[in-house]
Amino acid sequence: RPSSQHKKEFRHYFHHSHFVITLTMPINRIAIVYYTTWGHVRKLADAVKEGIESTGSTADLFRVPETLPREVLEKMHAPATDVSIPEITPEILETYDAFLFGIPTRYGNHVAQVRQFWDRTGGLWAKGGLAKKLGGVFFSTGTLGGGQETTALSLMSTYAHHGIVYVPLGYATVFPQLTNLSEVHGGSAWGAGTLAGGDGSRQPSELELTLARTQGKDFAEFAARVEPPKKQ
Repeated sequence: RPSSQHKKEFRHYFHHSHFVITLTMPINRIAIVYYTTWGHVRKLADAVKEGIESTGSTADLFRVPETLPREVLEKMHAPATDVSIPEITPEILETYDAFLFGIPTRYGNHVAQVRQFWDRTGGLWAKGGLAKKLGGVFFSTGTLGGGQETTALSLMSTYAHHGIVYVPLGYATVFPQLTNLSEVHGGSAWGAGTLAGGDGSRQPSELELTLARTQGKDFAEFAARVEPPKKQ
């Protein structure tokens, strides 16, 4: 028996004395896809997951495959990759009707690792495999002027070409946090964000994690009101 949250769409007709009911289920399974070098975006991803799961929806974490050799990462003092989180593939992404991407910035743009992943989705683009699905974004930059908005903007062209429906964080539920000038923080109307500092030593603050949890919650609640796209 469906819960009160389930969206019901009824078509009534009689055929050989049978009463037919078509039930359309909402989107309640969401992927969180992230890339991280020093762990900042992973912490935001975990907070986004908390927010999604607070609504009763399911959130699955995936990591974007690393492209740098281990010896280079060691020179960057990057911690070991958490291999308990599965790598995302285009085939896996297609099985989800809603997803959020967590992206660090490089020069105000999203990192090459994420770009390389999207460059592998040409087959999905050609058949409309991601069309009408929901997408969000959250991010990490080194400084306030390092791309808290442009990193998100750099993803919009890819979303548009795939026909992905972008769901922003907005201001409605996080106005006090986004307009808080008493402390330095990341995040914008585009999505939750954190500031890593020039040397990567700064960790996400409680305010930034609150933004991420709220984004997850809002995204899941919106997704639950949307009918999944019909298969092509």
